[in-house]
Amino acid sequence: MGIRKYKPTSPGRRFQSAPDYKEITSETPRKALLSTVKKTGGRNSYGRVTAWQKGGGNKRQLRTIDFKRDKVGIPATVKSIEYDPNRSARIALLCYADGEYRYIVATEGLTVGETLMSGSSAEVKVGNALPIKDIPLGTIIHNVEIKPGAGAKMIRSAGGAAQLLAKEGDYAQIKMPSGEVRLVLMNCMATIGQVSNVQHENISYGKAGRKRYLGKRPHVRGVAMNPVDHPLGGGEGKASGGRPACTPWGVPEGIRTRNNKRTDTFIVKRRSK
Repeated sequence: MGIRKYKPTSPGRRFQSAPDYKEITSETPRKALLSTVKKTGGRNSYGRVTAWQKGGGNKRQLRTIDFKRDKVGIPATVKSIEYDPNRSARIALLCYADGEYRYIVATEGLTVGETLMSGSSAEVKVGNALPIKDIPLGTIIHNVEIKPGAGAKMIRSAGGAAQLLAKEGDYAQIKMPSGEVRLVLMNCMATIGQVSNVQHENISYGKAGRKRYLGKRPHVRGVAMNPVDHPLGGGEGKASGGRPACTPWGVPEGIRTRNNKRTDTFIVKRRSK
């Protein structure tokens, strides 16, 4: 995958860039694996806006992704690499030997025609899914489960990759993309390799309109508001606030909000001190 840059024909084009989409082999998704997705506009079940800066965006159809990779021992052929509007990574359409089609999150370097497999008997190669107990130490992995059989929950976005550091007892130590070292059960499934679309983080949107296509509305600074709306609001002229950055409800930014003691034991090393 590469990045396409534009000539500066307008202020919005000047610093704009986009993927070249050269890795994509099919523009038509498989109809049986599509479903409709209802947009919330940032509103909860009571109709109140709870997520600001969310709303609008282009229409999308949800692709059903196989995060479990539970067709053990059945070989599958990669039929196409496709674009998915619902995630940053590319997806791959697999055709299993029994005739079933499924989408998976595509691995970097995966090409059409390759044969993939999941399970303990699978070869340790890019795109195959194995239990962590059968993966050699030092291997780069993604799509990692937290609970066996529950489907991959971690490391699914574009360019994501973790490293298997150690195995001890029932748990393995995995170094996450953030630098955090975490314990994961040995029976959990993981996919070999790095998530596709590595250059995603280097894309420059160039103009606000491209963010609106994604359903992201403008983000207003607190210092530009009135005192009734934000702790940093008000003041004569362009006042800078006079207090540390905080949320509209006065909670300071940068403090830890994680409060889940039940899973603290699974974190060996935090991503920051």
